[in-house]
Amino acid sequence: MTRKLRIEEMQRLSIDEYAKADKFELTIVLDNVRSLHNVGSVFRTADAFLIEAVFLCGITGTPPHREIHKTALGATDSVPWQYFKNTNDAITLLLENNYQLLCLEQAKGSILLNDFIPQKASKCALVIGNEVHGVNQDIIDRCHYCLEIPQNGTKHSLNVSVSTGIAIWDLWKKLKF
Repeated sequence: MTRKLRIEEMQRLSIDEYAKADKFELTIVLDNVRSLHNVGSVFRTADAFLIEAVFLCGITGTPPHREIHKTALGATDSVPWQYFKNTNDAITLLLENNYQLLCLEQAKGSILLNDFIPQKASKCALVIGNEVHGVNQDIIDRCHYCLEIPQNGTKHSLNVSVSTGIAIWDLWKKLKF
């Protein structure tokens, strides 16, 4: 019979254990994400997949903040993060450290996420854009690949945190196995 697990049965890592654990070599870059709930949700998803870091850029809110904490549920304490006033500075740092840069955006020449085959030997950074304007074009121009989540309904986009979760899951499956 299937039974819901109790918290103590899940064997989750402590914050100290998380800090010492081998990370999934993926950095999430939030390019001017305005919703603090989206920021918190991205932190929580990053924690679930042992993401190495979250870069918060431009107008993206930073911890500590009550609205971020509401959805992050403490993940801002486990997931390393860094703030950059300008997203281009974060991109420059990642390029200098040999990251494969991926942006999640609907663009001419984008690759459907399900068709994308990442290079297993490289560290990746996933750039997520503003809820209304998406990833800035100057950032798209610096990325190696532009990825798009296939959609079939009447809406042309998904929520930032939902899109991030889908992309992390897809990349995790492809790079971890």
